[in-house]
Amino acid sequence: MAIAITFATPINTFLALIQYLLLGRRIAKTELETPPVFIIGHWRSGTTLLHELLVLDARQSSPSTYQCFAPHHFLVSEWFFRTFGTWLLPNRRPMDNMAAGWDRPQEDEFAIVNLGLPSPYRRIAFPNCPPPDLSYFDTEQLTLEERTRWTDALERFLLRVTYRTGRPLVVKSPTHTGRIATLSRAFPGAKFIHITRDPRSLFPSTVRLWKSLEEAQSLQVPADNDLETYVIDCFKRMYTAFERDRNSLDPSLIIDIRYEDLIADPVQQLEAIYSHLKLGDFDYVRDVIVEWVQTQHKEYKTNRHQLPAENEALIREHWGDYFDRYGY
Repeated sequence: MAIAITFATPINTFLALIQYLLLGRRIAKTELETPPVFIIGHWRSGTTLLHELLVLDARQSSPSTYQCFAPHHFLVSEWFFRTFGTWLLPNRRPMDNMAAGWDRPQEDEFAIVNLGLPSPYRRIAFPNCPPPDLSYFDTEQLTLEERTRWTDALERFLLRVTYRTGRPLVVKSPTHTGRIATLSRAFPGAKFIHITRDPRSLFPSTVRLWKSLEEAQSLQVPADNDLETYVIDCFKRMYTAFERDRNSLDPSLIIDIRYEDLIADPVQQLEAIYSHLKLGDFDYVRDVIVEWVQTQHKEYKTNRHQLPAENEALIREHWGDYFDRYGY
C-alpha cells in the first residue's frame, strides 16, 4: 500500500494540475442543478441499497466510485480507468453482497478524505492509532473557519460531479447523519432521507465492516482495537447531533424509512420517498424499480449476524433512545 501510494501521488498531482488548467474556469461557472438529496443513517442500515435504487432514476445522478477515489482529477482521467482499470476493483464489496465497480454510486466521504480534509475515515489507514477527527461526526462543534473549509471543499467536489453529469445529485454518506444542520445551511433546500435498522443487526455488521476495511486498506497490521467501543462511540456522536438538529429542518425536507420495510417492499418505500420529498413523478421510474425487484432483488441476500447476549445488553444500554424512537 505504501509503495502504491508513493507512486500514485505525483501522478495524482500532475493530473489535478491538468484538470485545473483545462477545466478550472468552466467548473467555476457550474451550478448545482437542484439542492442535493442526502441519504443518511448509520453504517449498514441500508444506505447503499437505497442509493443504488434512487439512481436507477435516469433524471438523477450521484458521485461514482472513481470520482470519490480520484476527486482531484476524475474529469480528465475517468475515461481511462473505466476502460482499462476495471481489474483494480473486485466485482463485489468484501463486507456484503453489493456490487462494486468504478461507475457504481459511492459515498462522498471517500472524496472528502482523499481531498485531504479531516474525516473519521482516516482511521482506515491507521487503525492502531487513536481514532482521528471524531469532532467531524458533528460539524456544528467545529470552528466557523473549520466548518467553512469543509463545506467549501464538499461543494467544489459536487460541482465537479454536476459538471460531468448535468443532473441533480443524490449523495450518500453515513457520516453526514450528524451534519444535517451544516449541510442544510451550505445547501439551502437540501433534502434528507434517513434510514434506520434494527441495532441488533447494525452493531455486529458495523464491527465486521471496520474489520474488513482494516484488513484490505490499512497501512498497519491491525491489532485488537476494541472495535465494539469505537462503534458505540461513533453511533452516539452522530445520533446526538442528528436528534438535536433534525427539528430545525422543515419536515417536508426529511423522511424516515426503515431498512426492514425497504427490503420487504422497495416499490412502496420509494414511492413514499418521492411523494414526501417531491422528487418528481414516480411513475417515470416505477417500471425500472419493479424490474429490479423481479430480478436483482431476488438474488440479494442480507448477511445474518449472531449477537451475543452481552453485546445486546451493551447496545441497549448505550443506544436505548434509538431502540425506542424507531420502534426496535
